[in-house]
Amino acid sequence: MHIEVNTTHQITSQESLKAEVADMVERTLNRFSDHVTTIEVHLDDENGAKGGDDDIRCTIEARLVGQQPIAVTGHAANVTQATNGASGKMARALDSAIGRHLAKLRTGGDLGHVPTTPEV
Repeated sequence: MHIEVNTTHQITSQESLKAEVADMVERTLNRFSDHVTTIEVHLDDENGAKGGDDDIRCTIEARLVGQQPIAVTGHAANVTQATNGASGKMARALDSAIGRHLAKLRTGGDLGHVPTTPEV
């Protein structure tokens, strides 16, 4: 599982910050490494120099094997809190998506299919 961290110009793009964020995300999402090829983390300060509560945004996109990508967003007062929040959301989203995908593979069909005629 490859993790890439991107920042906007409002977030100081230090290699130590990127490494710390990548480490946090990897610790939270490592159990999904068999199902995820790439994780992209995008950090942004929505208000820039103006400041404000919960103005740091962390968007995490996960590219899954054989499925559509999943993206989640977390907002918080600092990068660490935003990253932790988004990582937790992504873990829950991956649990759901991978569970649905595996159930679909086990049943061999579409989980949302409802027969239009009664089966006799």
